[in-house]
Amino acid sequence: MSTQLVTIEDSVYGTKDVFASVLTDRSINFDRECEFALQALYSNDFAMKIAMQNRASVTAAVVNIAAIGISLNPAKKQAYLVPRDGKICLDISYMGLMDLAIDSGSIRWGQAELVYETDTFALNGVDQQPTHQRNPFAKDRGEVVGVYVVVKTADGDYLTGAMSVDEINAVRDRSAAWKAWVSKQKSCPWLTDWGEMAKKTVVKREYKYWPKTERLATAIHHLNTDGGEGLATLVGQTVPRGALPPPADSPERDALYLRLQDITTGGINAYADAWKALTAEERRMIGQDGHATLKAAAEKAGAEEVV
Repeated sequence: MSTQLVTIEDSVYGTKDVFASVLTDRSINFDRECEFALQALYSNDFAMKIAMQNRASVTAAVVNIAAIGISLNPAKKQAYLVPRDGKICLDISYMGLMDLAIDSGSIRWGQAELVYETDTFALNGVDQQPTHQRNPFAKDRGEVVGVYVVVKTADGDYLTGAMSVDEINAVRDRSAAWKAWVSKQKSCPWLTDWGEMAKKTVVKREYKYWPKTERLATAIHHLNTDGGEGLATLVGQTVPRGALPPPADSPERDALYLRLQDITTGGINAYADAWKALTAEERRMIGQDGHATLKAAAEKAGAEEVV
């Protein structure tokens, strides 16, 4: 085995303690995820080259698997390791987002579908299933005209949202990944898998109206920042963390702060409960300045909901 492969394996397996500390789904197995990660890198020469040049991004991607609670298992098609902008990133598929929503208890069932010109489609209200009639065996259903997502909550209610092609492309055009394609001709999923990205886009917009769960919010926050699917102004920026005290940032610290930051969207009571549940070491890791920043964000979120 080459020195390079040994080094990458050391980096991946070296995340064990951090992985365990941020794990949100106990069904995720560290050793199996490491095997899946290494298989993905071994099978892609370009990805391995990027991994060797930026080993920190590999460890961060592996830690994100635990923090989000998703698997690299190829059979599940939930998430992938992809080379992007000189680093290895954890990419989450549309199927991965839907599985997270179901597994975390946000919804009982859900699906997103593309709508074509020859289909018959009608929204029957946001709290009703839409009408979508199409011929799945047609050789030509025309151009895609939109996409929708419908879910069933734990209470048995339906929630539906739809976006036109123009609305989807407006989001695409503002994303960091698409702007990189336009300016530097760097391939991106909007170019190779428009349909899947359209489904992800409608899910990312509509999930705000579903029962809130931390894991789903963390996954979407990750896609909008490290995943390059957010607005282009996020490129090169880190997640705002306030004036965090020493020691220097680490994958464990970043993952913990990100989890708390997503919880703040639920208001001050949700954040207070999460803060009380932290260990003394985790509180020291965030620090008083970081805690004050998060607390202020939670208070603001609660005030906005009241309005």
